[in-house]
Amino acid sequence: MILFLVSYIGGALTIVSPCILPLLPFVFARTDQPFAKSGFPLLLGMAITFAGVASLAAIGGGWAVQANQFGRIAAIILVAFFGTTLLFPSLADRLTRPLVSLGARLSRSASNGTSSTTVASSFLLGIATGLLWAPCAGPVLGLLLTGAALNGASVQTSFLLLAYAAGAATSLALALLIGGKVFVVMKRSLGAGEWIRRGLGAAVLAGVAVIALGLDTGYLTQISLASTSRLEQTIVDTVRPKSSREPSAPLADNSGGPGNSLPVEGQFPPLVGAVEWLNSPPLTVEGLRGKVVLVDFWTYSCINCLRAVPYVRAWAEKYKDQGLVVIGVHAPEFAFEKDVANVRKAATDLKIDYPIAIDNNYEIWRAFRNEYWPAHYFIDVQGRVRYHHFGEGEYDRSEKVIQQLLAEAGKSNVSTDLVTVKAAGVEAAANKADMITSETYLGYDRGSNFVSIEDVGADVNRIYSAPPELQLNQWALAGQWTIENERSVLNRPGGRISFRFHARDLHLVLGPQQAGKPVRFRLTIDGTAPGTDHGMDVDEQGNGTVTDQRLYQLVRQKGAIEDKLFEIEFLDSGAQAFAFTFG
Repeated sequence: MILFLVSYIGGALTIVSPCILPLLPFVFARTDQPFAKSGFPLLLGMAITFAGVASLAAIGGGWAVQANQFGRIAAIILVAFFGTTLLFPSLADRLTRPLVSLGARLSRSASNGTSSTTVASSFLLGIATGLLWAPCAGPVLGLLLTGAALNGASVQTSFLLLAYAAGAATSLALALLIGGKVFVVMKRSLGAGEWIRRGLGAAVLAGVAVIALGLDTGYLTQISLASTSRLEQTIVDTVRPKSSREPSAPLADNSGGPGNSLPVEGQFPPLVGAVEWLNSPPLTVEGLRGKVVLVDFWTYSCINCLRAVPYVRAWAEKYKDQGLVVIGVHAPEFAFEKDVANVRKAATDLKIDYPIAIDNNYEIWRAFRNEYWPAHYFIDVQGRVRYHHFGEGEYDRSEKVIQQLLAEAGKSNVSTDLVTVKAAGVEAAANKADMITSETYLGYDRGSNFVSIEDVGADVNRIYSAPPELQLNQWALAGQWTIENERSVLNRPGGRISFRFHARDLHLVLGPQQAGKPVRFRLTIDGTAPGTDHGMDVDEQGNGTVTDQRLYQLVRQKGAIEDKLFEIEFLDSGAQAFAFTFG
């Protein structure tokens, strides 16, 4: 229930966001007409359409983005026509003669609003306005769409989106009612009804121009981020802790120390909801009773998870004959990680042969109330959670917990020595002492430190250019790109990404936009080929190819670690860039 309330409040706050400004003329243009027949249908159509478009975005992903762009074009044309009829009534009369009844009704409704068609035409205009309003969203809407991605699209998601839309419609309704009274007084006292109507027509056309030029999702959205988004984000953070690849600070000791009594943290949650199991038939809590169980939440493009895999793999092999069962729960962070074929290939490449639950809908994740990648939960033979650890590190301590739980179960000859792991490539431990730069996402949903000269155009095909200099931890695009919610997609060959970083390793989560169509790239460090500082997915000259959707290790420096300028140029179109990670 609280999410519905938060969604409603988040929508209500939209009224004080600058990105709503281009839509206000469409609302106030009908202040002289009865609210029940004009204002209410317009707001209802606006709310329903927005909820529908956003639901399609949650369900259909990229397809819905394209559908929304076409919808925006149609809406711009429709509202521009409405504005023109307000500005030039005589022209409207001539234009409506050859049009079908829909156009005639819109024209008559805009002129006097007294006919019985006012409700229908207002509702239709509300639909158009809703399509234009869809990009005007803040962190609360981001929470709803993220929830749809994590939990799967559902009826609840649509109702949450409708609650968000209802909140905004409520604010606009209040503005319409209050504004209507003001407008009536002005028209009576000044006798300026005709000029007010024409002024509203001009304002409508100006709003259409703002939206058509992308300023509603560009400049105005940037202003919004400094105003209402901060307030919305406070509400979001109040009701939802942020998930992360690993915790930002060490967690408290919850074990009492290896060799001491481990507390009971809770019962083993059910292992239901996985869309598929790899390396095993589906496992159940009942079937695992009598076994010591390690549940490892991971996702295959997560560098923190990849660095933990060698230890989990070693424990699974070492203790499998003594009663340990390791279960990998693969909970995707990016959309491509929901592809079971991708996960299966990654598991094969990583030599993971223990059971993997494909938790695409986050059913098991929610059952554990988990918040991090990676996360390890240790469960005793009685089905009780006895210890957990989030993030990388403390592997010796975790293995001691395994040994203690096996000993408690009465297993004899439990080894007391610890595994020796010689990890290489992306699995090698991070050099945290020299790692200043942190993970950076390349989509507008979680992106930060983006400094291209042009503003972010959300889901817009745009040409970007990089500034002459980048400061530490800043990145930029150059070339023709579309920045989407979780990635940046290159539309033409020759596009580049620049990043000034400070770390030993640089990784980039990449993928080809079209399966089976590889994308060649070439990279430099401080303007020269990487030489011996190249990563495992690139040669000394800096050449490489994007063939799969996964994490690519591009830089592993051998010498002293200093600030470096990384640049990657893609020789083919279709590159998808998701996130930089470092080590």
